[in-house]
Amino acid sequence: MASEEASLRALESLMTEFFHNCTTNERKREIEELLNNFAQQIGAWRFCLYFLSSTRNDYVMMYSLTVFENLINKMWLGVPSQDKIEIRSCLPKLLLAHHKTLPYFIRNKLCKVIVDIGRQDWPMFYHDFFTNILQLIQSPVTTPLGLIMLKTTSEELACPREDLSVARKEELRKLLLDQVQTVLGLLTGILESIWDKHSVTAATPPPSPSSGESALECLAHLFSWIPLSASITPSLLTTIFHFARFGCDTRARKMSSVNGSSQNSVLGQERGRLGILAMSCINELMSKNCVPMEFEEYLLRMFQQTFYLLQKITKENNAHTVKSRLEELDESYIEKFTDFLRLFVSVHLRRIESYSQFPVVEFLALLFKYTFHQPTHEGYFSCLDIWTLFLDYLTSKIKSRLADKEAVLNRYEDALVLLLTEVLNRIQFRYNQAQLEELDDETLDDDQQTEWQRYLRQSLEVVAKVMELLPTHAFSTLFPVLQDNLEVYLGLQQFVVTSGTGHRLNITAENDCRRLHCSLRDLSSLLQAVGRLAEYFIGDVFAARFNDALTVVERLVKVTLYGSQIKLYNIETAVPSVLKPDLIDVHAQSLAALQAYSHWLAQFYSEVHRQNPEQFISLVSTALEAITPLISSKVQEKLLLSACHLLVSLATTVRPVFLIRIPAVQKVFNRITDTSAQRLPDKAQVLVCRALSNVLLLPWPNLPESEQQWAVRSTNHASLISALTREYRHLKSSAILPQRKVRVEDTKVIIHQTLGVLEDIVESISGESTKSRQICYQSLQESVQVSLALFPAFIHQSDVTDKMLSFFLTLFQGLRVQMGVPFTEQIIQTFLNMFTREQLAESILHEGSTGCRVVEKFLKILQVVVQEPGQVFKPFLPSIISLCMEQVYPIIAERSSPDVKAELFELLFRVLHHNWRYFFKSSVLASVQRGIAEEQMENEAQFSATMQAFGQSFLQPDIHLFKQNLFYLETLNTKQKLYHKKIFRTTMLFQFVNVLLQVLVHKSHDLLQEEIGIAIYNMASVDFDSFYSAFLTEFLASCDGVDSNQKNVLGRNFKMDRDLPSFTQNVHRLVNDLRYYRLCNDSLPPGTVKL
Repeated sequence: MASEEASLRALESLMTEFFHNCTTNERKREIEELLNNFAQQIGAWRFCLYFLSSTRNDYVMMYSLTVFENLINKMWLGVPSQDKIEIRSCLPKLLLAHHKTLPYFIRNKLCKVIVDIGRQDWPMFYHDFFTNILQLIQSPVTTPLGLIMLKTTSEELACPREDLSVARKEELRKLLLDQVQTVLGLLTGILESIWDKHSVTAATPPPSPSSGESALECLAHLFSWIPLSASITPSLLTTIFHFARFGCDTRARKMSSVNGSSQNSVLGQERGRLGILAMSCINELMSKNCVPMEFEEYLLRMFQQTFYLLQKITKENNAHTVKSRLEELDESYIEKFTDFLRLFVSVHLRRIESYSQFPVVEFLALLFKYTFHQPTHEGYFSCLDIWTLFLDYLTSKIKSRLADKEAVLNRYEDALVLLLTEVLNRIQFRYNQAQLEELDDETLDDDQQTEWQRYLRQSLEVVAKVMELLPTHAFSTLFPVLQDNLEVYLGLQQFVVTSGTGHRLNITAENDCRRLHCSLRDLSSLLQAVGRLAEYFIGDVFAARFNDALTVVERLVKVTLYGSQIKLYNIETAVPSVLKPDLIDVHAQSLAALQAYSHWLAQFYSEVHRQNPEQFISLVSTALEAITPLISSKVQEKLLLSACHLLVSLATTVRPVFLIRIPAVQKVFNRITDTSAQRLPDKAQVLVCRALSNVLLLPWPNLPESEQQWAVRSTNHASLISALTREYRHLKSSAILPQRKVRVEDTKVIIHQTLGVLEDIVESISGESTKSRQICYQSLQESVQVSLALFPAFIHQSDVTDKMLSFFLTLFQGLRVQMGVPFTEQIIQTFLNMFTREQLAESILHEGSTGCRVVEKFLKILQVVVQEPGQVFKPFLPSIISLCMEQVYPIIAERSSPDVKAELFELLFRVLHHNWRYFFKSSVLASVQRGIAEEQMENEAQFSATMQAFGQSFLQPDIHLFKQNLFYLETLNTKQKLYHKKIFRTTMLFQFVNVLLQVLVHKSHDLLQEEIGIAIYNMASVDFDSFYSAFLTEFLASCDGVDSNQKNVLGRNFKMDRDLPSFTQNVHRLVNDLRYYRLCNDSLPPGTVKL
């Protein structure tokens, strides 16, 4: 190597060149290679030590420290002990000499390198490592440096990231725990002295502020891993809370903004930062759920302190409203404080509520103020979450202690009613226009909702939870507000005038339009609220709350009819871009709210159908009059779909016997079956057809079988389906002829539309009585046969095949019994013939996602077939297994893409799970004769091939497939004792264990560590003796990268435990230590002789 001086100059110029913006990537790669080679040389560290003490170039220092880091973490075992002693003494000296002048990121990196040495060598070879840190902290000049070292030690040693042996990890943790009391004592001292200086007038500058920040950062990290214990003293807690006060001190912010001295400004910012860090410490303690008895009193003390902080934050005085005070506080502080409140309610409320000293009701009053004065929407959302947690807590408390229900509710009633009223005000433009107009109602988030929808939904969840606890209060709060807005809406009729082009709303003054806009938006929200509460009027409370519910439903029926009769959705307005969407939305929401009460209507029907059903009949008939005019392709889709959904609910959930006789319903029948009428948009068409089909197919409630009029209904259903499929059935004759391009597109549209409707009809009755399914299949029979005849003609057009297979899958799931065996066999045979190896390859490899979907649906159909009990479809098993193993599997086995794999393995699992006797014939006689049930094995080759495919899937990176397949094997073992079968035990068991252990060693599926550990245990426990005597020894013998001595240690450390927790702990220890030894051995210089 060249001289140190020359090397340093060369390195500096290389570094400057590397980071220069004109350097090409090619040249950067050359430099990188050069630097890596330099770092690999034995003794390169000596040069780096010289570089660190002689250069001012940041890049060079960073590079030198990286060389040390690599040496210590990857090669330390092979470094001669004399060199280690030198490095351990030089680096700390370097840090002490230069820590004030080094850039902070270089200083922190140097600290980390020294801590890395401590992680390897303390206390055996580096006995003064921790004492040095404590000395640095105690000397005022080096306190900041000592705190950085302490925090780095906590980060690197308490939960070490790099590979260390398990024994070393445990030793480090124990060593650190021994030091905790001393360390916390020192930190308390530092914080107290800083607090004393801060609380004196600001004239005397406090000690280095960064010491306070560093001390609190250290505490926060220590609290993340040390157990709650007496080491965390009352004086330490009190001091932390003193600092937390800074955050809620608007003076601190003021200080930094007043045009006074710059010292005051800096002081204000420091105090703000100290407040935020103190809250982080408190939250670390709060997040621990496991609280020892002796610590409970500390907790109570903490909550009393926080109570004081919350009072301080929400205090009103002449100069401040609560909101302006919150606006002045640092956002991060508010965020931390909200986190604290959430932890308090979710983790500790049940503990604290029983202490008479803690004023829970007053706490809720303060939380109320804090919530409704939040300066940001996100802050408000977070507080609503806290109330939701509180309401959940109350609900579950009442369910578990029904006797105290009244006492609990009385204690909190006032708070809940206040909360409800305020949340309702917050969603109304009448009270909260400025804030609500800021919410975005255009952009969808990850949950497919806009900011406004999320705001409304979260608010309504709170309303619903209060309703569950206090139904009468909630209703009497909400209903009058709804009434007020309804009056405005129902009063619009007087402003409707007829103009040349139609109807116009004669409200034109800007102010009136704005007020109308707000009222309509509020009505829409309140309708959603009323709909959300529907579930609290049914079941056991139906009779008790009948009158309230009836009032609501009557209003809703009236409103929907009113909207449809005066056609507000088509009316001209002064500001069409605003008022028209408002009117449409209110109409749609009123239909949706009425739909929410369909279960209530069903219960009402069952209560009154025998005596006086007039009121019920009138409600349903009026609702249908409101729906029918909206079922038209001229109506806006939002409104049309709301009407369709309501129609479906009336037909499916309520099912009144007289539905079919209502003229409004007959009108819809005629419209849908009339080929000359314009077709509705697809979604609406599907919904209306489902409703009409259900009117005819679903059994009427409250009536015996003899009065169901199945014969008439069956005829009507057949003619409905016949009308809906007329064009589709005509395709059969033309499918055979070659078609022109235009015709093909038209044909595709007919197929998509018709099968969409039919598939939905089948799906909606798949869980119903046999009679309904029989009638449905009779009506569909011809269309099903047409579909099967068309299938071969479209096999090369994956979009059509996809739709057809979707339909057949739904048929198999819902109507396979009705289809009968011969026809089902014909369908399966057709599919098996069509999906040749070439066709499968074309679909999977060349047709992208649609092609893969086609194959997946085909496999799903086969999943239904192989699950069918009885002998009917057993003859298909051989060809299904051979399709899987000889045709599909070879195409997808080598592809990295997960397409088709999950479905294929599910099918293989179903084959095994539901057809176990196809492989294992257990004969009672044989087991009696021999005394042991060693079943005969059949179809062994197919079983072995399937198991091999499962084994292969564990070698692939796809974690979802891995998890699914591991679950399948474990299920087969639980249900059918897979691991105990002779063929598995003797030829496969330890291959699987080996693969799973290798997966753990390679860390490729780390998220599944626990599941893999349990599976290894279940496999090993079949024959522990062989596992310990043969397998483990062979496994260790085959491990490369470790020497025989290390293998012996690994074997010895694997205790012969036979219970699950100890066994899996041994597995994880083995895996961890094997990785650690490999890392150590890789770090030895070449040619090292180990004794």
